[in-house]
Formats: sequence, structure tokens, C-alpha cells
Amino acid sequence: MFQLKQLIPSTIRQHLVLAASSLALVFSPVHAEIGEAEKEELKFGFIKLTDMAPLAIAAEKGFFEEEGLYVTLEAQANWKVLLDRVIDGELDGAHMLAGQPLGATIGFGTKADIITAFSMDLNGNGITVSNKVWAEMKPNIPKQKDGKPVHPIKADYLKPVVENYNKQGKPFKMGMVFPVSTHNYELRYWLAAGGIHPGFYAPHKGDTSGQINADALLSVTPPPQMPATLEAGTINGYCVGEPWNQQAVFKGIGVPVVTDYEIWKNNPEKVFGVSKTWADKNPNTHLRVVKALLRAAKWLDDNNNANRPEAVKILSKSYYVGADYEVIANSMTGTFEYEKGDKREVPDFNVFFRYNATYPYYSDAIWYLTQMRRWGQISEYQPDSWYMEVAKKVYRPDIYRKAAQALIAEGKIKANEFPNFSKEDGFRAPQTHFIDNIVYDGKKPNDYLKKFSIGLKEKDLI
Repeated sequence: MFQLKQLIPSTIRQHLVLAASSLALVFSPVHAEIGEAEKEELKFGFIKLTDMAPLAIAAEKGFFEEEGLYVTLEAQANWKVLLDRVIDGELDGAHMLAGQPLGATIGFGTKADIITAFSMDLNGNGITVSNKVWAEMKPNIPKQKDGKPVHPIKADYLKPVVENYNKQGKPFKMGMVFPVSTHNYELRYWLAAGGIHPGFYAPHKGDTSGQINADALLSVTPPPQMPATLEAGTINGYCVGEPWNQQAVFKGIGVPVVTDYEIWKNNPEKVFGVSKTWADKNPNTHLRVVKALLRAAKWLDDNNNANRPEAVKILSKSYYVGADYEVIANSMTGTFEYEKGDKREVPDFNVFFRYNATYPYYSDAIWYLTQMRRWGQISEYQPDSWYMEVAKKVYRPDIYRKAAQALIAEGKIKANEFPNFSKEDGFRAPQTHFIDNIVYDGKKPNDYLKKFSIGLKEKDLI
């Protein structure tokens, strides 16, 4: 199909797409609702991480082309460049950090209206420390009978190490990928749960370093550069998505100590984001993109991850993730290696479809907003109603529902594989699986913030 696209002139191809659309109208009333794509030539951006997989699979398996879409996937230098290019219209959409559409909408950093109707995955991140730091914290960690560390490894065991650095006047530095990234919030959550203050932001004072009152200094490092930066000694550890934790193990330069699955079980990670302007101009195209991504996500999780080895082979190509097959497979196929040789079963390390992973829950959006408030990216108190308003503006389950119902009508995905749309209100049940055992209820964001001993709440202001 990729070769055919090059051989068939655009005008002829448009007639073929129109003919196919006409046939679809005869056999499926849902296609009449969606209509043909307003724009068929599309360019989507991504960062070289394994959780861009739904985009790669939708392209490689022909799901985009079955929707009359001809998609070019293009790796981006970093998350800021990616977001700027979506805003400027150079990209039609992109693999985004879940916090990016929210951060842009509320004006933290770049101000723009970005929406998402598709959550790309659950879990997928880890926290890695240097060999030196691991050697210093390892004596603090309880051991199993076989001598291996008890998991999950909490930041409590890192705290004496950080305190020792601070006593010596040495900064303890850690990397994360972007100020509104899941990685930043997960790393902060893990550190704070162990009594290590990760610092505050104060945008109203022009301070966006995030290092005010910090015990550990967090800063931005692009994902593929994490291992080299750790090896150079510029940072003492980092939080990143795969394959860059496993890369540290393979290179023998660091030890992953905890996965985000252990910090917050089945946490939302990336989303597919587009500008609201683009979505309003291309509603049918958007629906067709979501349909293709839903099929790709399902393929990735089908038959208890049976397709993952093939997915790893695809992702290892240089123009996708570009890491060695063995490195990507270490996490994508249901295992995760911590200290060298300590490989454990983590079947849900990457989840793309099951557990309603693709649904854009309002409660997921609100969790990110609570963390923005907790660490000062949202400077002032906001009522619960404000969190709900922002979530509804950015997360679009209405678009998701139309795409899902079209796939159900076409017999491509069963209705019981999606949320029950007649009862769905956009909120997960209160979530209990956090490393500090604090319960999160998305309908009560301010009550949730009050539960933390470290972080802003109520009328607090930096």
C-alpha cells in the first residue's frame, strides 16, 4: 500500500477514495455519519519511545489507509518542538505527553487550545539511578529470601543518600523529560512519598525551574539522551519511558529501581493530541484517525500480547524507536529488568487497549491538573468546578464514542471491549493503587490535594 500511494496520482486516488466511501455508505449507516475525510494527506509527530506504537502499527498494518488516510510519521527532536509544530499546523497531530494539551490550554508555557480524544497507553515508565547511587541506597532496601530487593522500592531508601549529598554541599540531580510530563509528576510523586522534596514552580514570579525548596533538583533531558547524560555524571538518575531504562541496564551504567506501574497502577501515560482548530476543520478526518488508532491499540494487546514480538520488530526500525530488538523486547513483551539479571514478570508494563486504556477519562485529566497545582505550575487555588471545566475542554470522549461506535457497527471491535457508553460519566472509580496508599477521587480534586504532606493545597502560594 505504501508503494501504491506513490504510483497512483493524487486526483485518481481521490476518485478511488470517493468510490470506496460510496460503497461504505451502502453497507454501513455509520459511515454516513462520519463522512469522507476532509484531509487525506497527514503528517503526525512522535518521540522515539515504545509508547508511540499505536501510530506505527496503524501505519504498518494499513489501518490508516483503510480509513482513506495517507499518513507520514515523523520523529521530533523534543516535546517542545513537537507541541509547537502541532500548534503552528506543521503537524496534523502527535503522540503527546498527557499533560501537554492540559498545560497548553491553561497557559503553562505555550498557550494554545489542544484537545485529545484518544489515550495512547497505560504505564510504560521507570525511574533509574546511577550505579553509584544504587550502591549507596541498596543497603537501605529490605531483601527477599533469595537476596534480591523487595519491590516496590520506595524513595524512603533514597532519602539518606540525598541527605548525604546535601550535607556535602553537592546537588542531587535527576532528569525528567518535560515540565508537564507524566515523568515529572511520577518522579515528584515517588520522591515526595519518601520524604524528598522535589521543589516548587512559581510562574507568577517568573520562576519555571521547579527547584524552589528542593532536596533533589529535577531538570529536563530528552528521552534518548537520558542514558548518555547519566553515564556522563551530569545527573544521578532519571524518570523516562522505554526503552531508555532498559538501555541503562544493557549498557551497565544504571539500575531501574521502580516502574510507574508500582507508583500508580495502570496510570495514563501518552495521548494523541491535535489543535482544536484542526479538529474543528477536519472532524471526519479526526474520527477516522481515532478509528485507526483504536484498531492498532487492540492489535497490540490482542491474545494476551501475542503480537508484541512483531510490534517490537517494527519499533526497532531506525525511523521509529531505533533501539535494539532485545532492549525494546525487555519491557514490551511483559517483563522488566531491574538490576542486571533481576528480570521480573510485569505483564502490564505496557498496556495499549485493555482496561479501557484508550478512553480519555476526565478523571485522568484532573489528576494531571492536581499535580500541576501541587507543585505550583498552577499558582493559585482553583475550585473543583474549574478542574472539571478544563478537563471537559481538553479531553473529548464524545469524539472517541463516535469512532468506537463506527467500529462496532463495522464489526471490527466488539461493543463489550469498550466502556458502556450509556452509563459512562468520564470518571474512573476512586483509585487506590498508589505507592503511598493515598486514594484518588477525580470528583474531589481539592480534597485529594489536602492528603499530601508535601505540596501546595487550598490557598497556599509560593
